Amino acid sequence: MTTLITGADGYLGSRLAAALAATDDLVLAVRAADNAELNRKRAKLAHLPGAEVVPVDLRDDDPFAYVDPRRITRIVHAAALIRFDLDQPTAEQVNVAGTARVRDFARRCGRLDRLVFLSTLYAAGRRRGEVREERLADAGFVNHYEWSKWAAEEILLDADLPLTVLRLPTVIAEDGSGEIGQFNVFHHTLRLFHRGLLTLVPGDPATPLSLATAEFTVDAVGALLAADPGIYHVCGGAVPLGTVIDAAFTVFEQDPVFQRRMLPRPVPCDRAAFLDLADAAQRLRGGALQPALPSMLPFAEQLYLPKTFRTDRLRAAWPAQAGPDRPDPVAVVTAASRALVAGLAGPMERKSHAAAR
Repeated sequence: MTTLITGADGYLGSRLAAALAATDDLVLAVRAADNAELNRKRAKLAHLPGAEVVPVDLRDDDPFAYVDPRRITRIVHAAALIRFDLDQPTAEQVNVAGTARVRDFARRCGRLDRLVFLSTLYAAGRRRGEVREERLADAGFVNHYEWSKWAAEEILLDADLPLTVLRLPTVIAEDGSGEIGQFNVFHHTLRLFHRGLLTLVPGDPATPLSLATAEFTVDAVGALLAADPGIYHVCGGAVPLGTVIDAAFTVFEQDPVFQRRMLPRPVPCDRAAFLDLADAAQRLRGGALQPALPSMLPFAEQLYLPKTFRTDRLRAAWPAQAGPDRPDPVAVVTAASRALVAGLAGPMERKSHAAAR
């Protein structure tokens, strides 16, 4: 079994490569601007015995020039730009056109038995209510990132390939310990609350959020590599937005730095009120709030669009998902909030508070 992983040096790609290293021959595709960067990435992945690291830039006309398609029996397409503030041309170039190039390469792999595409639950876009594990019509999108992942799904679903689409949740921690391996909009938003820079909660407190650990997500991908092709929602369980806020603030309120601020818990607000707040913040020059807004604002509207993701296919293919060892999402939020507070207590944060006093 020879598995090609695109984005193999990325957050999930590198963890998936480590999980498969014992069973698969690996071809790890990484983007590198020059030989020096390629050598750095090869060194980063050198702990994976026997893995071949090759340069692949999905923006190139022939990105897989260094990969022999006759060798490849399985492809995991994990490469993407994952930011809610992506502009449309960049999202189109990398996430959409890049996926089309993966499709074209897959068609040249005569021994291919599976192409796995790591998508996102937010490919569901602006729809509300129940979302099934099936092909989705265009319901409009909150940001260009969501659109690009939906469009990439469409490109692959129209191809005659042994395709598995995995719609992934928001990863907020490495595992149940709460250790944070990569910051995203979840962490940036909680940090604003902790610092007292955001006093309103955008969204409906009842809106379910699909949050998970990297460990759970990688385990799911590994399990579903052997399942029947199809579309799967990788959800371990949803948490209402209000519960997330309560869990985080229960942790914050045990932090001496936060206690000195004497901050009340934030209150929910409607979409118009939040957009007014965001507009006012963007008009201010500098300040700690402004740098965080670009990553937060393009996603905030999703919090007014409650949706639940069916996992019938996931549970049938991976019974462990519903077992007693399934991570408790509220416990994961609590643990990640503790890790976030611990990180904010570093030297720079202490220096900032000392200056403020």
